[in-house]
Amino acid sequence: MAEKSKILIIGGTGYIGKYIVEASAKAGHPTFALVRETTVSDPVKGKLIDNFRNLGVNLVHGDLYDHESLVKAIKQVDVVISTVGHMQLADQVKLISAIKEAGNVKRFFPSEFGNDVDRVHAVEPAKSAFAIKAQIRRAVEAEGIPYTYVSSNCFAGYFLPTLVQPGVTAPPRDKVIILGDGNPKAVFNKEEDIGTYTIRAVDDPWTLNKILYLRPPKNIYSFNELVALWEKKIGKTLEKIYVPEDKLLKDIQESPIPINVVLAINHSVFVKGDHTNFEIEPSFGVEASELYPDVKYTTVEEYLDQFV
Repeated sequence: MAEKSKILIIGGTGYIGKYIVEASAKAGHPTFALVRETTVSDPVKGKLIDNFRNLGVNLVHGDLYDHESLVKAIKQVDVVISTVGHMQLADQVKLISAIKEAGNVKRFFPSEFGNDVDRVHAVEPAKSAFAIKAQIRRAVEAEGIPYTYVSSNCFAGYFLPTLVQPGVTAPPRDKVIILGDGNPKAVFNKEEDIGTYTIRAVDDPWTLNKILYLRPPKNIYSFNELVALWEKKIGKTLEKIYVPEDKLLKDIQESPIPINVVLAINHSVFVKGDHTNFEIEPSFGVEASELYPDVKYTTVEEYLDQFV
């Protein structure tokens, strides 16, 4: 067995970042998390930091906006995984230049963890957000940095507890709003599984300079199928209200930030079918559950059980 790569995670206290830090530590990789001095004293993030320490994670003080600290942190590892949030996506160019200067990185994972941004049919404002991720991809490729892009599709924890219903805190039990005709298929993955698959890809030659798609067969559902599954679980038929595409497009234009962003992403996923409307070609991508059949992922059906 080759030694496991040393991994640095940037944005490790963020929504998906914490799952990746945990998966890395649990898989036995020497794991480093870049943290700002202020994060450690933050009451909420401080708890996360304590958890990282308990897992044996090395905390490295630094900042995306401090070039020297970045280079220093990167020189200690083999692989860099960025999980920075929406507002910092464009600033990953700073990370690229630090990786380039450090000169020792075997693999870079930019912050993706959603749709495959090279294969979307999105409207504004999601279109611009996806375009920033695509620009980062092109910058990584232009610098010749070895990469893996993780297309994890929908975060289960974000979409399934409400069945994609706006402004509610639990899945519907009387009526449900369905976007478009409800037929395009989307993919929903539990955050822990996204962490596990991402870390499995780190030292895998099959994922080098490829897109890793998380499309486990039991997590692919159309909106209609998702509602039918929920109805079966609660033993009740829901009233269905379909929102035609032109009405959804009008809602996107008229809604304030961030509702317009959410609606535009929903349009891409549930109306345009951007998760599944293309084949994964070996020239550009691989599928995680095929590569790692031993990973026991949480299915959508299992996930929904907790809300019944």
